[in-house]
Amino acid sequence: MSFCSFLGGEVFKDHFQPGIYVCAKCGHELFSSRAKYEHSSPWPAFTETLRGDSVAKRQERPGALKVTCGKCGNGLGHEFLNDGPRRGQSRF
Repeated sequence: MSFCSFLGGEVFKDHFQPGIYVCAKCGHELFSSRAKYEHSSPWPAFTETLRGDSVAKRQERPGALKVTCGKCGNGLGHEFLNDGPRRGQSRF
């Protein structure tokens, strides 16, 4: 499942079938469907990445990290610290 293509709207926001979400540009594995949850944002929301090298992060502002594909650098959005479904969890 390609994630974050941003072409014509996000088709995976309400998609909850088991699987792995990958970078739309290079196919690198990013997130598992097990880490996906419902959120009011217009994009899919995840609590964690599939592996430590799935994404690269850099601080953009307090409480928010800019997230890119760990392989090709494709922009994926943000990690919002302490904004996940449980206390202390992030939202990607």
